[in-house]
Amino acid sequence: MNKLKEVYEKEIVSSLKEDLDLENVMQVPRIEKVAVNIGVGDALENGKALDEAVRDLTNITGQKPIITKSKKNIANFKLRAGQPIGTMVTLRGNRMWAFLDRLMNVALPRVRDFRGVSPNSFDGRGNYTLGISEQLVFPEINYDDVSKVRGLEVTIVTSTQDDEAGRELLRKLGMPFKEEN
Repeated sequence: MNKLKEVYEKEIVSSLKEDLDLENVMQVPRIEKVAVNIGVGDALENGKALDEAVRDLTNITGQKPIITKSKKNIANFKLRAGQPIGTMVTLRGNRMWAFLDRLMNVALPRVRDFRGVSPNSFDGRGNYTLGISEQLVFPEINYDDVSKVRGLEVTIVTSTQDDEAGRELLRKLGMPFKEEN
């Protein structure tokens, strides 16, 4: 079992139940899934770019990503509906916990000039989205194999409908939020 999941089950659940004044353990917010995606806009000109993004995402998450396709035509970008423009992975279970552990304890501290992540990136329903400007912060990525630095987006979906409860859950799990002045 993953260490982060163990800490969640043994310590955080009871702490959150008290802090949020919940009656039942089943009401305690939990993380349901983590979606990680890389948009590859230059896949239109360079077919290899998508393959590299798929390789990087596979190395980072340990799971084979799906290729996302555009939904509509956008003439200004020379984009047609159905063209591949990105890649994404949805993590659940043990892979999700292992990824979150690496994200919070290894990858984020490696970001240059890191002062914490924004505590305001919640969507109003308790889900948190975080943008990472380069995939090189993950130790699984070999710097020599990277032809272009790409950013990725991590969305953490929680079971709560409330931003404050979601923020408290992530804070207790160890998400390095920026201190607000």
